[in-house]
Amino acid sequence: MNLKPETHYSNGKLLFTGEYVVLDGALSLALPTKFGQSLEIEILNEPKIIWESFDENGDCWFNDAFSIDEIASGFSNPRNDVSKRIIQVLNVAQAMNPDFLSKKSGFKISTHLGFPVNWGLGTSSTLINNISLWANINAFELLDKTFGGSGYDIACAQNNHPITYQLEKGKPHVTEVHFNPSFKEHLYFVHLNKKQNSRDGIANYKANKGHIASAISEINDLTSKMIHCVSLEDFEFLMKQHESIISKITKQEPIKNLLFNDFNGAIKSLGAWGGDFVLVTSEENPTAYFKNKGFHTIVPYTNMIL
Repeated sequence: MNLKPETHYSNGKLLFTGEYVVLDGALSLALPTKFGQSLEIEILNEPKIIWESFDENGDCWFNDAFSIDEIASGFSNPRNDVSKRIIQVLNVAQAMNPDFLSKKSGFKISTHLGFPVNWGLGTSSTLINNISLWANINAFELLDKTFGGSGYDIACAQNNHPITYQLEKGKPHVTEVHFNPSFKEHLYFVHLNKKQNSRDGIANYKANKGHIASAISEINDLTSKMIHCVSLEDFEFLMKQHESIISKITKQEPIKNLLFNDFNGAIKSLGAWGGDFVLVTSEENPTAYFKNKGFHTIVPYTNMIL
């Protein structure tokens, strides 16, 4: 009799406030998305992992097989960077829980993305959280020992509501908040289709940040104000303030100034500046404007956010 496969699912993420400064303890607003990733586990009778990854269209974009021994030893000669990353993560997971992958059996693993891999909604964080659920370990710790980062994306993977996220002495503090703006029909997400490596963005931030205590205090205040904001006009003002603060810290030009100076609305970067989605406010549907500029992925707020 075939056992039903074990399945885990994690939400994608968008960081509304506190990009970069979340690393240094800023209070940040993070929103889980309706798009995520699942991981399905089937038991095999031999000690190996067969891994298949499928994109949002159901097409297999990666497959490989690894012996349990090469995962346990950490010594292997992977065929590509994806295999190398998977072996690394499974090796660390086993070190965190020695009972994980300790049997003579193996597993067939299937991952299924609910969003295009270049959207930047958390291909890595959803995988880390799913593997942590499978291995029965702490996902924040597994992230820290593998990909690194603030961990807000793990918090989104685990929560079905808007949250505030803050690192206090390196420990994550996650609080569910009520963020359901009355003007959400005027909020859109536009994908810039210029994939940014978060680690590169973080390295650039660390090199330029200088003394940021006052900036963190300002971002904390802006986060609280944005959560409780009741008018689109006030929300746009807060977005512009936030962009100005992060611009000064990172020595980068706000995205609206760079690409959309003639747009009648506010635009705010989300996550690593210049790459993935931006938040856009508009009284009218802005699809025609952005498509005319060459940006073809425009997602209304209610289609994106859980």
